[in-house]
Amino acid sequence: MSECADLLFELGTEELPPTALKRLSEALTNEFTTGLNRVGLTHGEVTPFATPRRLGLLIRACALQQPDRETERRGPALQAAFDKAGNPTNAAKGFAKSCGTEVDQLFRINTDKGEWLAYRLIETGKSAAELLPEIAETALNRLPIPKRMRWGASEALFVRPVHWLLFLHGEAVVPCTILDAQADRYTYGHRFHHPNAIAIERPMEYREKLQNEGVVIAHFEQRMEKIREQVETTAAALKGRAEIDPELLSEVTALVEWPVPIAASFEEEYLQVPQEALILTMKKNQKYFHLVDAQNQLLNHFITIANIVSPTPDVIREGNERVIRPRLSDAMFFWQQDGKRRLESHQESLKSVVFQLKLGTLYDKSERVSKLAALIAAEIGGDEQLAARAALLSRCDLMTHMVGEFPELQGIMGRYQARRDGEQEELAKSMEEFYMPRFSGDHLARTRTGIAISIADRLDTLVGIFGIGQKPTGDKDPFALRRAALGVLRNLKEHALPLGLRNLLKTSAEHLQSCIATSNVEEDVYIFMLERLKGLYQDEGVSVNVFEAVAAVDPLTIADFDRRIRAVLTFEKLPEAEALAAANKRISNILKKSGEKPGKEVSIALFESNEELELYQQISTEAEQIAPLQAASEYTKILIALAKLRESVDLFFDKVMVMAEDPLVRDNRLALLYQLNRLFLGVADISRI
Repeated sequence: MSECADLLFELGTEELPPTALKRLSEALTNEFTTGLNRVGLTHGEVTPFATPRRLGLLIRACALQQPDRETERRGPALQAAFDKAGNPTNAAKGFAKSCGTEVDQLFRINTDKGEWLAYRLIETGKSAAELLPEIAETALNRLPIPKRMRWGASEALFVRPVHWLLFLHGEAVVPCTILDAQADRYTYGHRFHHPNAIAIERPMEYREKLQNEGVVIAHFEQRMEKIREQVETTAAALKGRAEIDPELLSEVTALVEWPVPIAASFEEEYLQVPQEALILTMKKNQKYFHLVDAQNQLLNHFITIANIVSPTPDVIREGNERVIRPRLSDAMFFWQQDGKRRLESHQESLKSVVFQLKLGTLYDKSERVSKLAALIAAEIGGDEQLAARAALLSRCDLMTHMVGEFPELQGIMGRYQARRDGEQEELAKSMEEFYMPRFSGDHLARTRTGIAISIADRLDTLVGIFGIGQKPTGDKDPFALRRAALGVLRNLKEHALPLGLRNLLKTSAEHLQSCIATSNVEEDVYIFMLERLKGLYQDEGVSVNVFEAVAAVDPLTIADFDRRIRAVLTFEKLPEAEALAAANKRISNILKKSGEKPGKEVSIALFESNEELELYQQISTEAEQIAPLQAASEYTKILIALAKLRESVDLFFDKVMVMAEDPLVRDNRLALLYQLNRLFLGVADISRI
């Protein structure tokens, strides 16, 4: 008998949830291999299989038996194991008996707590056949299934009813019953093309036999790539290009076992509806792949993936066209109805929609955002009046029929409706940019108006919710304040906006004055946002020390904060950086421990050494040179220039006793160090890096 053999596991079920299939397959793979590793069954490559009606694994070269294990048992302490005459006590005899041996077969071990009797025994490994059922059952029980179901008279619980269990190790069936299904060597093919049992003699023949005889492509990625190729080929034949959404592709792959592409179309008149609405209808409701032309304009064709090779594919095509037509008709109706009213006519309706009980309606919020957006636009070179109007219109599309039917299109429909109303193009774009970024890594607003209302709305939410005492706690964040904070920070940072965050928070708080009761709300929100900013930089690989070094000098704007971060990162790479950071730390400690406030002026007459004079002259020279750099926020150049001070600083600390007995000399030296410290603090507190 060989020491290992291929292992095949397959659980056959009713159709599994398509959106969860990939996740279930990955979890089964992880849990099953964890179980094998836990009991010491070595194995090779693992190949997962997942279709709507099965979850499976092929594990190469899985050991047939656990290896024997040597274990060591510790017995009684030596002083308790033998009496004064050296004869074994009952404790020693009892321990030997429990080990199935005699006292003279025991050995002694020395530890830091004394000497003990011990015994080594060989534990024979169990066969894989004994271990595999428990491994498989545990893996299935640990799958991420929020709600399990029973079926028939069975007491078994799983996400869907179980119909068969294929479990082979080598050519032998692993004897067990799991989820009321008895293990065997049979799988079942396509529900319609080959519903009969297929005997699997060896695990390695499973994939090919199931595909050739059972008309099932069991491997998820193989099936997905086949669908991708089919869709692209079919689209090319229709002189179009398929925009393949990865999530849709994965879901469609989880719906079929034998994919067959069917091309269909709809009437061109529906193309007058915004294409995002048509695409959403096809993707979300019908799982169709839409087609676009060379200019990325939607074509009146789509591709559906059937799960059957039909002798009459036209019937399937006509059926899908018949199903999609009413949905497209609804979209057209909603679009036409919305066109009968201007976007601004919905403002009054916002008075009936509560944003938050203590913070008023969406109308109230829009008015606050309008005021703040106008101020922001003025600061960043935008159109103040346009931003104010855009903010008032930004939520009006929520009251349209289209967004009522397709909530995912909020903002997008606002853009289309604003254009239809004849609004300025920048305002129309800002209706969609208002929501950006929607998620991590999403695009930011590009127009000045869009940037202004995007920032203003999020700040109003942050200050308002903090102001009524509902800031996030732990993992609970019902108002998505963390996401709102990141949205503001990304806009300020990536657009390098000259906006003081504290000033913005103060202005927002003033607009909310009648609603909020919490004191220090501006500072609370600022600290909260600073933590989010730290996370952003950590994601970029910036260390906490570098972040804290810049945060210590409290830059006025996030754009300025970012410039300082970049400067410190450059400074860190200089050979002088470590010594100067240490010197600044030493200076900070000296100034702190002195308990005295250093004078601003340094007297040359009080110098007692050349090192003092040399450091003073270099500080004066560098201060004069970096003054224009400071005004221009050229922080990198400043730190590179200050790196020249290293030698003078080192000599000063080597030769000069700062805390001299003469108070005048001591104060003069502290003033000199204070001047040096202030030069660096003009960029960051480098003592923290």
